[in-house]
Amino acid sequence: MTNSYHDVTATDAMPTVGKLSVISMKGCEKFTERIDRYLREMRKDIEDVDSYVTHVTCPRFGTGEGKGMIEETVRGHDVYIICDCFNHGVTYKMYGYENHMSPDDHYQDLKRIIAAMGGKARRITVVMTMLYEGRQHRRSGRESLDAALMLQELAGMGVTNILTFDAHDPRISNAIPLSGFDDIQPTYQMIKALSKSVPDVKFNKFDTIVISPDEGGMARCMYYSSVLQLDLGMFYKRRDYSRVENGKNPIVAHEYLGREVDGKDVIIVDDMISSGESIIDVATKLKNKGAKRIFAFASFGLFVNGLEVFDRAYENGIIDRIFTTNLIYRDPGLADREWYYEVDMSKYVSLLINTLNHDDTISHLLDPVTKIQNLVAKRGN
Repeated sequence: MTNSYHDVTATDAMPTVGKLSVISMKGCEKFTERIDRYLREMRKDIEDVDSYVTHVTCPRFGTGEGKGMIEETVRGHDVYIICDCFNHGVTYKMYGYENHMSPDDHYQDLKRIIAAMGGKARRITVVMTMLYEGRQHRRSGRESLDAALMLQELAGMGVTNILTFDAHDPRISNAIPLSGFDDIQPTYQMIKALSKSVPDVKFNKFDTIVISPDEGGMARCMYYSSVLQLDLGMFYKRRDYSRVENGKNPIVAHEYLGREVDGKDVIIVDDMISSGESIIDVATKLKNKGAKRIFAFASFGLFVNGLEVFDRAYENGIIDRIFTTNLIYRDPGLADREWYYEVDMSKYVSLLINTLNHDDTISHLLDPVTKIQNLVAKRGN
């Protein structure tokens, strides 16, 4: 087996688990369409199909109640369900009012589709692009542990594998020790996107440094710094534990620990951008310390408070470029921003699905060290 993403000959020669079916939950249609196109291209020498997509619907009654319906048979199929629980762009009518779907609504629809299969599928894999309730990954006092409950519920419904990206805390997989759980990192795709969009960036410790915006993201940043052989720094959050705002203790200040950033390009790596307050505060402090350019990697761009705060940060020279994936819903105006670059993950997901459908190992897809090293070597840094 080669490590190349493009050479799938060895995998395609192996028998499949079952007939491949890819299901798009509501809001994932365009992403699934791209996956389907890549799959048909990869498998054109072994089978000629019009599409691997199995169509489903989740209609709603006037009260807001719903049901899941599968329009084609999945008996004996190897089913992959693409689900974005954070697509607030999808709406439905309830008592005549237009409601935006919440993560809870999307998750309920996912369960409805699994239930509609009636146990007839040979294997079910859920590709949950961003882990539902992933930020509620541990208990602190008398509170729910929603992510663990979700994983156990899906495993109990017959889901064999769960694929997710950049989980807030991958240790949540301990909730289902007898089921498949893969936490996938978009490391190579991020580095490739930066190389393509900023050709003069230099991957060496004299010109570039990797920064973690908080202590929780250090493991993620350590991987980047190791494979790129860059220095590593971090910020830690000083919080006010005497009060709670929006369900958490407010951040008082970000304090920096690490090497000098004066005159260097900075890569800030995080799993998500929510309101953006933290990353802009960190970027501002780095600029005050003399940082040259600041690039932010975030698997998920939520931008819950809008894009204007980043527009101002870009105009003020605080942020130079933000990279997020197309794994979740993006605000329609995001693609037009000069500071934004979208990292396409559809080919990567199609490679994972194709490999798993042949019951082959995905280890070489999960650990792209060789590809990153080849990319850096090719740039001559």
